[in-house]
Amino acid sequence: MSTQERVTDALYGLGWSTVKKLPEPVAVRLGRTIADAAWKRRGKGVQRLESNYARVVPDASPQRLAELSRAGMRSYLRYWMESFRLPAWSAERVRTGFDPKDVHYLTEGLAAGKGVVLALPHLANWDLAGAWVTTELKTPFTTVAERLKPETLYDRFVAYREGLGMEVLPHSGGSAFGTLARRLRDGGLVCLVADRDLSASGVEVKFFGETARMPAGPALLAQQTGALLLPVTLWYDDSPVMRGRVHPPVEVPETGTRAEKTSVMTQALADAFATGIAEHPEDWHMLQRLWVADLDPGKGPS
Repeated sequence: MSTQERVTDALYGLGWSTVKKLPEPVAVRLGRTIADAAWKRRGKGVQRLESNYARVVPDASPQRLAELSRAGMRSYLRYWMESFRLPAWSAERVRTGFDPKDVHYLTEGLAAGKGVVLALPHLANWDLAGAWVTTELKTPFTTVAERLKPETLYDRFVAYREGLGMEVLPHSGGSAFGTLARRLRDGGLVCLVADRDLSASGVEVKFFGETARMPAGPALLAQQTGALLLPVTLWYDDSPVMRGRVHPPVEVPETGTRAEKTSVMTQALADAFATGIAEHPEDWHMLQRLWVADLDPGKGPS
């Protein structure tokens, strides 16, 4: 393990051990202070966040983009402060910490016994939404996590999410899809963050008017298992409660090849994600490159 990886792991370990012991108002203030300091430094992550917001809000002035990126960093640090503290939250705090709309799509889908795939973008706090599902709905689910470096950091994330009631599979290794399909065929629930492709098999979609790649997994799982595919968007307001919406099901097209059906369904997911992101851009924590023009230096800005 490199020195940088050891430092990274130690800092996250400190966050989980220390922040969860702080009174909530203190943690909130700490998160805002860290966010504002990071925003003022204007590192690569902040610049990328601002560049991504420029596509979401194309008519925004430089001043508006700066305001958005500052709010975005505050939202991002709210996610981290909540995540560090989630293991110490009571069941009641979890239940009252999230207020989603149209949950009937999810509960009716589960009651039908054919399995449900929830697909989310990097909006607000998807870990809190997951904890709410396991606590309020008493429904376990399976998800996939990107392998992080150092390995010890990945292990921390897996232990943290498993502690919230999730089954976590590694993104790499090739066996995740088969396990997810089995869970769905058993009538289970699968939750996937699905607005950024981490593989070479991503599906090209139009996203805020430009080409981006999103993972094929959610659409393929729904086709292969007959599970219901539901987009979900999340956002914060000025209260301590996170808000959310379960969108109507993405249907499997009646005609076309598997690739054509996957393309149509993934575009439908992208459109649902775009609706939520456009309404609450500051809660979209995308500090990485996403659009194809940014991934290929020959096609656009770095």
